Amino acid sequence: MAAKPKDAATVILLRRKYDTDEEGFEVLMVLRNPKSAFVPNAYVFPGGVLEKDDYTRDIEDFCADMDHNRARLLLEDLSSPEIALGAWVAGIRETFEEVGVLLAYQRNGSLVKFDSPDIIDRFRTHRRLLFEGKRTLKGILLEEGLTLATNHLNYFSHWITPVFLPLRYDVRFFIAEAPEKQEVFHDGVELTKHAWITPRDALDRFHEGKCNMVLPTLMTMEELAHHRTIEDVIRATREKNVEGILTKMVEDNGEIVEYMPDGRAYKGLPPSIE
Repeated sequence: MAAKPKDAATVILLRRKYDTDEEGFEVLMVLRNPKSAFVPNAYVFPGGVLEKDDYTRDIEDFCADMDHNRARLLLEDLSSPEIALGAWVAGIRETFEEVGVLLAYQRNGSLVKFDSPDIIDRFRTHRRLLFEGKRTLKGILLEEGLTLATNHLNYFSHWITPVFLPLRYDVRFFIAEAPEKQEVFHDGVELTKHAWITPRDALDRFHEGKCNMVLPTLMTMEELAHHRTIEDVIRATREKNVEGILTKMVEDNGEIVEYMPDGRAYKGLPPSIE
């Protein structure tokens, strides 16, 4: 019997290219631990499974310009309005846990900045305790007077892990511009490296065998490579009709072949089957 996919969320962070006058943007990629049970040693985006605290009824009070009804309209095939909103919340929480970037507004309406040693230390403690399960995201928001920047996330794509695999996820991908004055620090547990890279450079490295990607990551990079600016990417999300993509994996002479719904076939991609 096929494993039931777990609801999950991923945030694709973009930033403008620094130290250059060239137009363009970079994408944050993170390398999964080689000992991970799912897609080990592959470059992905920050994200993870929805947790119960992500979809408590009152979490709506901490979300900017996003409520249960609007979330359900955008993610209409999820099981409830609470779960739908929880996808946005989980994306923000996982991004904070995994890479230390918190998409949240201060009381003055600006995105939170980690621009002093005191603030950096305080939020590193929040992050560590959240990761250890000793603090909730809602508790951090209350203590710091913050609101989740759910309106800063743009729904980008929807991928479902193939039936072939023992671990399966139903993942909503969101796009967001990275906030200023927040430095990325991968967690060192689930993730062992991180890199800011242009979509075209990521694709070149993939084809050179230097950047291991799962198919959703590869397809995302191919789509992003068609855009010149972050504004172009975000504008395009508003015109998209996002449908779930369920690929098919088959074993052919000892090699795994993954098929897109349109018939395109890809060989030698993770996750490896052990």
